[in-house]
Amino acid sequence: MAAAADSPPPPSPSTDAPPQAESDQIKKPPPPNLAPPPTTYVVRVPREQIFYYPPPGNTAKYEKLSRGRERRSFCCRCCCFTSCLLFLLIIAAAVSAVAMYLVFGFQSPGYTVTKVAIHGMNLTSATPISPGFDVTVRAENPNRKVDIYYLKESSVNVYYDGVMLGYGVLPDFYQPRKSVTVVRATVAGSDIVLGGAAKAKLRNAQNRGKVPLLLTVEAPVKFEVGAVKTPFWTS
Repeated sequence: MAAAADSPPPPSPSTDAPPQAESDQIKKPPPPNLAPPPTTYVVRVPREQIFYYPPPGNTAKYEKLSRGRERRSFCCRCCCFTSCLLFLLIIAAAVSAVAMYLVFGFQSPGYTVTKVAIHGMNLTSATPISPGFDVTVRAENPNRKVDIYYLKESSVNVYYDGVMLGYGVLPDFYQPRKSVTVVRATVAGSDIVLGGAAKAKLRNAQNRGKVPLLLTVEAPVKFEVGAVKTPFWTS
């Protein structure tokens, strides 16, 4: 009994955890948030939703070009309108001429130069000449239903050997149907220079009393049928 009393008491159980267990209980920090890898995306936009704007530096140039296109478009429209109007006038004149020929039996008027008086043509001097011509023209209207109006801005020219010797105009006048009218025009030239051969040839013709002159007459006219007048023509 005494021996049992002298024996040491049994060790009490320890509550301390081993060192390895403590290290396992330490919390580790969470891993950092990694950015996703770079990726290329393709965005498709419908064509009708795409709008184009010029750069700021090209805005003035863009506006200038736009105004130029508008002016060119306006000029093109004016040219087209003018061309159409001229075409319609030509068609109307052609229709009038055909109607006159077919319906009224139109005949072209006749013209005859009945007299030419020459004065002031000094061919013996070496100085330039200033000739004058008094021209008498007989105009005949053979139509039975057409009257003729001879308008202003006519021209009468006299040529010799390709050189114009004088210029003049016809008076404006009215010629009724089936009638003959005699008109006179004064043609004058100033400081006309002729070569030696041309002057000698003209002098010889003048001495013979037969001078081959070319006379051209152009006159704007209007034809009247009843109460209708055609656009002017050049005869």
